[in-house]
Amino acid sequence: MQDLQKQFMQEMLARMRQEQERKLNNFRQQNQYVQKGKTLFTGSSLMEMFPITEYCLSEGLPVAYNRGIGGYTTDDFLAAIGPVLLDLEPAKLFINIGTNDIRALPDGEDWLSHLGENYRKICLIIREKLPRTVVYMMAYYPVNPARDNPALAVRTNANIAKANAMVRALAFEFGFHYIDVNDGLKDKQGNLQIEHTQDGIHFDAAAYRTVFDRLKKYL
Repeated sequence: MQDLQKQFMQEMLARMRQEQERKLNNFRQQNQYVQKGKTLFTGSSLMEMFPITEYCLSEGLPVAYNRGIGGYTTDDFLAAIGPVLLDLEPAKLFINIGTNDIRALPDGEDWLSHLGENYRKICLIIREKLPRTVVYMMAYYPVNPARDNPALAVRTNANIAKANAMVRALAFEFGFHYIDVNDGLKDKQGNLQIEHTQDGIHFDAAAYRTVFDRLKKYL
């Protein structure tokens, strides 16, 4: 049984990687036609699912591109930083990457140290390659442990708070902006409002609208 489960997980991971590469190749092609100097949202699935382009169009706001890829860690982001960030040369950058790093790592490596080291590398690249870009480092979103999701074993709101403190410190160090637009997403216990999530992590369009309404002042 364990061998079958291991095989199943390996096959799922392989399919996810194939899908990520497909999306990345599409971005490489799309980036040939973007207007540089615009606004970019980038990160992992919570950014990929954000309908920011549609919201900006509906509000008559400037063009905003989305280059999020579901399942991405900071390792993945660094490997693909050209197509998902640098190639667009944005005037404004909204980045939310690293929630998938909040997990048990091989050989007992500390996830927060790994996340912090990689995020620092990302910040260094941005500062070197895009010195004129206004950077908004977004706080990680809350989760709801009531949903049965194995990923929530490590990705707790307490650990997210630790990660957010790290992101805030990095933003201050590099002269970037740290923004937290999560207040409208939380219940009285500080969890992601359960009516907006099926898996405790990702949320629906209504919750994304709440996020957008709090982001408009930066756009």
